[in-house]
Amino acid sequence: MRLKMKARQEVTAVTAGQYRGASKKEKRVLLDQFVSTTGYSRWYARFVLRHEGRRVQVDRQTVVLAVRSGSGRRVRKRARLYDEKVFAALLKLWRIMDYICGKRLQPILPELVAVLERHNEFSCDRETRAKLLRISAATVDRLLKAERRKHELRGRSGTKPGTLLKKQIPIRTFAEWDDLQPGFVEIDLVGHDGGVAAGDYCQTLDLTDIATTWTETEAVRNKAQAWVFAALKNLRKNLPFPLLGIDSDNGSEFINKDLSAYCQREKLSFTRSRPYRKNDNCFVEQKNYSVVRRAVGYQRYDTDAQLALLNELYASLRLYTNFFQPTMKLQLKQRVGSKVTKRYDRAQTPYQRVLAAPQIARAKKDLLRAKYETLNPAALKRKITRLQERLLKTTASAKRVRVRPRQCSNDRYFEDPKRPLAKP
Repeated sequence: MRLKMKARQEVTAVTAGQYRGASKKEKRVLLDQFVSTTGYSRWYARFVLRHEGRRVQVDRQTVVLAVRSGSGRRVRKRARLYDEKVFAALLKLWRIMDYICGKRLQPILPELVAVLERHNEFSCDRETRAKLLRISAATVDRLLKAERRKHELRGRSGTKPGTLLKKQIPIRTFAEWDDLQPGFVEIDLVGHDGGVAAGDYCQTLDLTDIATTWTETEAVRNKAQAWVFAALKNLRKNLPFPLLGIDSDNGSEFINKDLSAYCQREKLSFTRSRPYRKNDNCFVEQKNYSVVRRAVGYQRYDTDAQLALLNELYASLRLYTNFFQPTMKLQLKQRVGSKVTKRYDRAQTPYQRVLAAPQIARAKKDLLRAKYETLNPAALKRKITRLQERLLKTTASAKRVRVRPRQCSNDRYFEDPKRPLAKP
């Protein structure tokens, strides 16, 4: 007759101490008695007696907590290394860096701490500073796990980052397309219709460099070719490297005579994606969400005042994103059966990637370094937050257009205009 679970636990607690200190011959006798008493198999009996009171991992999926000899919780044997001071400092830095993940935050911590200390935005004791500089990305995520849950986004978005796929149908090419050289960019428009595609509303032109992930944005009144073309020329002036090639989708705001003639005159490679293949423009699609949507949300913006606020916000956002927001680029994607393994490079800011690019002139890099020395990420974050709040007030006071939403299989979520902006 087998014993009940509680009786087995008591027998295990008594036998385990004897088993661990016994000789090989004595262990055989104890194991025979233990198997006959509990009914365990011989393999499992050995396993339980060896690991009684310990937390053990059986395989990659299953973690088993063996029977404890005591009824209370296990007492921590060593003091906690990352204490409340480290957590408080890490939380402040995490908020300044727009709530990014540990793999992006950890590589930039040494530089970030130095910059914030230079601008008198951050201070801590020497021991806490040393711990912040040697903390791992996994520990960052573990410490911030509870805080991260408070900032999880709700609802569904209309723009999602795609997989890293690059297949274009060339229109006119003046140079071989090279994803590894700065200057080859993807462009796209982000509509701010608030879920009601009626009338004119603001659009954000998003330009993303593939090699360095440098991103520029500008808001325009609508999708008219004249506004989009003028914004594209303005964004080109802000790039810290020469523009060499443009890749767009098949919208008429891009595929037109003006832009085609401009690229031919300036000797720019001009390509377009395949129809209905959003992943062809995966780099800029990703920035549509991580830069534009996270900054201004999904509300409707259709007035001149809102257009001016959007561009004022983007003027600060470009500095904050390009100089202080690390990005990770996919280096390897391998499929083994149904499992896909991805390997990314070490997180770097677009500014750091530009400095590391050998194709960019030293004079351009010196100008960027001089600009970087004047920037304060904490002050930029505060300014961006103030502009977001002003933008939110304009949408809260505006009346929603009373038009039945157009049904679309790819856009089933319509944002409430009174809902606050998505927390970054």
